[in-house]
Amino acid sequence: MALSRLEKAQVWLFKAVMGVLFTFYRLFSPRRPALSGKRLPPVNNPLLVVSATQLARKIRRKEVSSVEVVQAYIDRIQEVNPLLNAVIKDRFAAALQEAAQVDKLIEEETGGEEVLEDRLPLLGVPLSVKESFALQGMPYTTGVISRRGVVANVDAPPVALLKRAGAIPLGVTNTSELCMWSESHNHLNGMTNNPYDLERIPGGSSGGEGSILGGAGAVIGIGSDIGGSIRMPCFFNGIFGHKTTPGVVSCENQYPPTSGRQDEYVSTGPMCRYAEDMLPMLKIMAGPNAHMLSLNTKVDLKKLRFFTIPHDGGTPLTYPVSKELMDIQKKVVERLEADLGVKVQEVHLPELRYGFQIWDTYMGLPDKEGKPPLPFATLMGEPGRPVWPLWELLKWIMGKSEHTMAAIGLALLEMTHVSRPSTFIIEQKEKLQKTVDELLGTDGVFLYPPHPRVAPEHHHPLFRPFDFAYTGIINILGLPVTQCPLGLSEEGLPLGVQVVGGKLQDHLTLAVALYLEKTFGGWRDPGAK
Repeated sequence: MALSRLEKAQVWLFKAVMGVLFTFYRLFSPRRPALSGKRLPPVNNPLLVVSATQLARKIRRKEVSSVEVVQAYIDRIQEVNPLLNAVIKDRFAAALQEAAQVDKLIEEETGGEEVLEDRLPLLGVPLSVKESFALQGMPYTTGVISRRGVVANVDAPPVALLKRAGAIPLGVTNTSELCMWSESHNHLNGMTNNPYDLERIPGGSSGGEGSILGGAGAVIGIGSDIGGSIRMPCFFNGIFGHKTTPGVVSCENQYPPTSGRQDEYVSTGPMCRYAEDMLPMLKIMAGPNAHMLSLNTKVDLKKLRFFTIPHDGGTPLTYPVSKELMDIQKKVVERLEADLGVKVQEVHLPELRYGFQIWDTYMGLPDKEGKPPLPFATLMGEPGRPVWPLWELLKWIMGKSEHTMAAIGLALLEMTHVSRPSTFIIEQKEKLQKTVDELLGTDGVFLYPPHPRVAPEHHHPLFRPFDFAYTGIINILGLPVTQCPLGLSEEGLPLGVQVVGGKLQDHLTLAVALYLEKTFGGWRDPGAK
């Protein structure tokens, strides 16, 4: 849909103002000479380029010990984490002890490999965990200064289920402050870097997970997503990730907790370098709710209906999708049609233009009892002492604030919310929901860009704050979506696409991910020359 003259003027003004602000920011922001010109070393240990599914099989068959696998990943983390700052607290000694216990268990097992596979499908496989998930004995802060020293005394349900399946946590990874920004940076744990270019962001809020996975310091991980927090890091770091249909995987024992209607939009899901690991991880993480999904159903891709949506239709708030991302999505369409004999229909949904406004409106709605969401400024402060956003902004300008500019900006944005949401925006969401649900049904998927551009440089999102609408709108629609890597750009940065399915049709998007990995090559070693 073409923009009106007024909207074109708004676009020009918005971009001009942001461009000027960014120019000033670049002039006065501190440089990071310690990282200039540096890059990750290549992967040399063959154990690091094997999927979790295959590692578990090798461990069960005694082709390799769990201790060897865990040690290989510890060595890799120690090699790359000084450059990435992804893992903020490790548990290496405990992990090696647990790996030794796994090897002993396998030696003593008399029931055979099949018994172990059925009971402990991830036995001996290392796991990384986003720090916003409770992992017993590990920091549980989400980068908030007032939570310094907080340690989890329980495991979040999906973490507990993965551990029960035999996975061995190696440590916890960095997030954005309070998990509500597209860059994983906070004043407690610092800034996390992208493994493909250390001067670029790994995304957020699961950016530590994305970074360490993309850098081959982990093979599987766990993330949460309320606006793209799994998908943006997976896109920027060239890995796979799945935002599950809401309500399937438990989101308990995560910080910050959801409030209002936010639990309808948040999802917990797997993040990994290899597509084949997502489905078994999801089976485990869903626990008693696994029956809600058809994860054991074999998918015939030739019988699916495919759609492609190249962009959001044009809006003053989001930047246009880059040519290289539009081109790679076109290549996906071409390969689907050539390989599967299907017809991929291009569709345009005008309501997508209001993606950010829809996300912002619905995130602020009260729950069924009329209780509004917990204010972001309250979460930022000490218990019972919410911060004053305007005062924090002044402190930030003077270099005295304990909070990031992103968190302060979100608190300021929250102050502009009105008590009664826009009827127009509610109508746009309802129209979009009806159209998408009818379009997808139980056998349809659509392709959609994960972001308007590849991984931006550090701090760039402050000047393009609404680009996450490409992922955020899918949360409000309540749909499952798998983020898939599609090779590298001319700059050597990951390309990718979102594959979106109908509600509870997670198995369809996961099946498409397997095809795309085989067709486009999946994860690429960022250290390879």
